[in-house]
Amino acid sequence: MTGAGGPPGFVLGGVSSGVGKTVTTLAIVRALEDAGHSVQPAKAGPDFIDPSHHEAIAGRPSRTLDLWLCGEEGVRRNYARGEGDVCVVEGVMGLYDGDGSSTAMVAEALGLPVVLVVDAKAGMESVAATALGFQAYAEEIGRNVEVAGIVAQRAHGGRHEEGIRDALPDDLEYFGRIPPKPDLEIPDRHLGLHMGEEAALPEEALAEAAETLEAERLAGVASEPPAPAASPEPGPAVDARVAVADDAAFCFRYSATLERFRERAELVTFSPLAGDPVPDCDGIYLPGGYPELHAAKLESAGTLEELGQRASEGLPVLGECGGLMAMSQTLTTAEGGTHTMASILPADVTMHDRYQALDHVELEAVDGTLTADVGERLRGHEFHYSSADVDGDARFGFETVRGKGIDGDHDGLTEYDSLGTYVHVHAESGAFDRFLEGL
Repeated sequence: MTGAGGPPGFVLGGVSSGVGKTVTTLAIVRALEDAGHSVQPAKAGPDFIDPSHHEAIAGRPSRTLDLWLCGEEGVRRNYARGEGDVCVVEGVMGLYDGDGSSTAMVAEALGLPVVLVVDAKAGMESVAATALGFQAYAEEIGRNVEVAGIVAQRAHGGRHEEGIRDALPDDLEYFGRIPPKPDLEIPDRHLGLHMGEEAALPEEALAEAAETLEAERLAGVASEPPAPAASPEPGPAVDARVAVADDAAFCFRYSATLERFRERAELVTFSPLAGDPVPDCDGIYLPGGYPELHAAKLESAGTLEELGQRASEGLPVLGECGGLMAMSQTLTTAEGGTHTMASILPADVTMHDRYQALDHVELEAVDGTLTADVGERLRGHEFHYSSADVDGDARFGFETVRGKGIDGDHDGLTEYDSLGTYVHVHAESGAFDRFLEGL
């Protein structure tokens, strides 16, 4: 049963990036579901792609848990809105990595134990030594983090598994293994892994991995987090209709954002890729995604042209990252093709082979915008492979306190009643409440 603080849960922390946390998370979700548990997935950190994989397997949206984006009470509120009888939180990078919101910091804020994902491909006793080091390091740095045990990633059965299990001390549990199979790998894309609906793991391979995990031991280690100090309930309803772009070009949005829109206003969705007409609405939200992969189709579909016309007539349009790209005058892909976009913002966007920014970000509003009043600060996250060349008379809504933004010093291009930013923000920041209340 879900308590006031949300369902009991545990955190999957990796010894490093690339250790196979996402595959391990999906296999654990499947193992728990097969054992009769209702699982709520969650993700430490600001990522959009891992949660898409979670939802594809668990059948419910993943919760985003990031202390920089949400604050400690915001993380607790967002977690508390989870469902099911056990929550599996996938970590970010290595357990202790990250100054703004590490996996260890999230586990500590929620009081959840950590199950460590260790690459066991070429080790047995050394796997135990690695886990012991991660367990001891929490005490060394003064963090209240409990490393309860391990999952051995890329471990064979038989003598290999027995050697790992036997080497672990009594206070570190063995929760099973993920077999070393090539079809238990998720392909990379330039912004991370493929989205869940595009590259779900083969059903047979995932089921086989689930069978090598100790589902009931994992469920048993889950603990209940403290209840948030403030209620997770949203503010009062506003008389507004918000249209959200929703297709393969605009697929990066937090589940909490859509929840906030539904709870406080009327929400409709539309697909610029499909050429849907712009809905009758009071405001538009263009989330991030992959407009560069669909630039030619977006150019020819007609929706962006109509959106530009509606914006020039005063319809507020809020775009984040990929949304900013779609609101620009042109988008030039990495292959060199240039395509006309909505022409709302005075900028031309170009894709690059290497990422241009990756960081937790803090912005200060220098003018009243759709998401903040003058002097207010917003915390968010940026990760993009594009750059924006802005016109000389461009107006910015924010100065960057931390992060790169659009030109190193500013973010939030404004034109008409619209705003485009490279920064993704969470509903707990208050930005989307400000957007709704201004419609």
